[in-house]
Amino acid sequence: MGLREDLRDNFLLFDGAMGTMLQKEGLPVGGQPEFFNLEHPEVIKSIHKRYIDAGADIITTNSFQANRHKIEQKDLPKIIEASVKLARDAGAKYVAYDIGPIGQLMSPYGTLSFDNAYDMFKEQAVVAENSGADLIILETMSDLLETKAAILAIKENTNLPIFVTMTFQEDGRTFVGTDPVTATLTLQSLGVTALGLNCSLGPKELLPIVEQIIEYAKVPVIVQANAGLPQMKDGQTVYRIDVAEYVEYVGKMADLGVRVFGGCCGTTPDFIKGIKDLLQDKTPVITSPKTVTAVTSAAETVILDKKLTIIGERLNPTGKKRLQEAIRQEDFSYILKEAIDQVDAGADILDVNVGLPEIDEAQMMIKVVRELQGIVTTPLQIDSSSIKAIEAGVRQYNGRPLINSVNGKESVMEEIFPIAKKYGALVLGLALDENGIPDTAEKRVAIAKRIIKKASEYGIEKEDILIDPLVLTASAQQEQVQVTIDTLKLLKEELEVHSVAGISNVSFGLPNRGLLNSTFLAAAVGAGLSTPIMNPMSDIMMSTVSSLRVINNQDKDSAFYIENNQNVSIVSQKSSKDLNGLKKEISSSDDSLKQMILQGRKDETPSKTKELLKSLTPLEIVNQEFVPALDEVGAKFEKGTLFLPQLMQSADAVKQAQEVLKDFMARNEQTDEKQGKILLATVEGDIHDIGKNIVKMILENYGFDVVDLGKDVPISKVVSTIKEQDIKLVGLSALMTTTMQNMKETITQVKLANLDCKFMVGGAVLNEEYREFVGADYYAKDAMDSVKIAQEFFKDR
Repeated sequence: MGLREDLRDNFLLFDGAMGTMLQKEGLPVGGQPEFFNLEHPEVIKSIHKRYIDAGADIITTNSFQANRHKIEQKDLPKIIEASVKLARDAGAKYVAYDIGPIGQLMSPYGTLSFDNAYDMFKEQAVVAENSGADLIILETMSDLLETKAAILAIKENTNLPIFVTMTFQEDGRTFVGTDPVTATLTLQSLGVTALGLNCSLGPKELLPIVEQIIEYAKVPVIVQANAGLPQMKDGQTVYRIDVAEYVEYVGKMADLGVRVFGGCCGTTPDFIKGIKDLLQDKTPVITSPKTVTAVTSAAETVILDKKLTIIGERLNPTGKKRLQEAIRQEDFSYILKEAIDQVDAGADILDVNVGLPEIDEAQMMIKVVRELQGIVTTPLQIDSSSIKAIEAGVRQYNGRPLINSVNGKESVMEEIFPIAKKYGALVLGLALDENGIPDTAEKRVAIAKRIIKKASEYGIEKEDILIDPLVLTASAQQEQVQVTIDTLKLLKEELEVHSVAGISNVSFGLPNRGLLNSTFLAAAVGAGLSTPIMNPMSDIMMSTVSSLRVINNQDKDSAFYIENNQNVSIVSQKSSKDLNGLKKEISSSDDSLKQMILQGRKDETPSKTKELLKSLTPLEIVNQEFVPALDEVGAKFEKGTLFLPQLMQSADAVKQAQEVLKDFMARNEQTDEKQGKILLATVEGDIHDIGKNIVKMILENYGFDVVDLGKDVPISKVVSTIKEQDIKLVGLSALMTTTMQNMKETITQVKLANLDCKFMVGGAVLNEEYREFVGADYYAKDAMDSVKIAQEFFKDR
């Protein structure tokens, strides 16, 4: 029996923690575990053997950080090969080559490009397969786009099964804001063998997240929890959950339908034996996951089954000269503003089309998709007549997109469906074929049936196909408008598929288009239309949508309708004969500097700042625009309505504006007023600096002077810098429990030097208990918390 058969019929058991075991075997503080594969192979093999004896079916290689970013190229292949060999020689039934995150933020928030990430993952995967690994596990992932790059690198260059586990925080999202449902729908659409979660929390805390995953997972689910949150006892890191409690919650998860278990930080062979003993008395549960039609971004899932879903049409250059010029000039500020306006007006999905004959459409699609996803969390519809542009867009899309479009032509289906299947996209099918657009509803539905049948041959389910019956203009083909309505009825009654329609096509060439569009929208929805493509900036169209959601029982208790229609009248008896009241458009978004910062419109903040300098001083701009915007962003971040990527985009928008202020003050010989000087460093032995870099950016936004010493900073350098620059507040970061001692020693040495300063500490493993252990004054749970601490500290200085 092979791995896939085992996974189908049985429970499978991974091993437990490697780091926890290595610390007991003498791994030095800050030491890189992967080098033990070469320097102490007997230790690694012995740990693997203990897990096998405890009952583990799958042994994870000691290779979590074995990537080009953290290990020199000359050592990397040897470490990977050794890691697989040691697991095999220990007697593993299955060897899982372990890949962790690279350790850099992905573009547009950081410097790591999709292609570079892909190359790093490919490098590991190829060597792992050649070394004899049975599968690859991507674990402790938090960035969905980085995970997608890894999945594609493995699938395109090896034949190995792929297991993926994301790591979720106490708020139920990953570090960069992905929720369990979004992760599940996206990952399984990419064709992974199993998915789930690991690390961060204990099994009790992870149980509610597991319940969400099980609800939608169509592939086996894997859980590898920590033995609780780490705590300090007698100067050592300990985990509070014992084997009995851990196994109790494993049992609850098995009863929900989880098939694959293991352990993460703090677990040992005793935990694995406990799980093995429990599972011997259980039979795997057959789950009944929900079947939904859903598109996702990195942080948001739109399930079309739940409500009338609006696709915003305004990012399509056809007939839009200003947008055409923006695309030619790569004026992303205009494109992003159009997107933001549509989202603010109520669009659930944004159509993205950059098709102009004189540009490289594929490259432009990549750029626009990347920029859009840095600003809005709304899922995207990748729209093009170019196969190359469609694939370019969906490949680097962070989530599960909708492709627009395929049609009944055999050649087009053979080009589009392989792309949709490979990248897990939904597909919009047009009811036309080699003979054009049929003139009857029955013929259009026949094409729809052909599209659905052909899609199934590629493994694409019916719920992932949307059909567009095509809307022709009433001014030229009036009789065909009713055919579209009739087609929508048949699509709902006979095929039970979701339908899409470009509403504004019906009114082309006629006056008072808003009235005709809204009337047609109501008729189309009544006939079964679920997903109109329309202008969400039109007040009358969105008012019609609001009304339809009440009538269709989608707006429960008419709550949204009541909130947005108090004392509102679209048209009165005194309206003009042209019914101008019906043509009212929602005004464009606020163009204040504060609003630009809130929306992360970094390309626009410099020019707006220059404009404001004509009437305001730099300090007034900071106090009236920067700080209120940042405070609002921070409040939304803390509430969980805005996520790390958007926080960083807003921070970058401020940074660009700050450069303008610096130049202005330099020309006018003014001194930049700083709130205080803060030293930041990731402690000696720790090479992780993502969190520290984010803190730096946010603190600088608020006007603090940050001295950044980088990562793996020697204690002596921290001490000498505090002394030389008279630092009063120091921020220390650590990601690993093994470097806690170095954090403690750093603070101790500063105090022994009689330097008058305070310490705030942060990092994934930190908490109040650790703060007390290392001797720090403040614990900052995130970047915004660091700002609050700094503001309070410098308030009276």
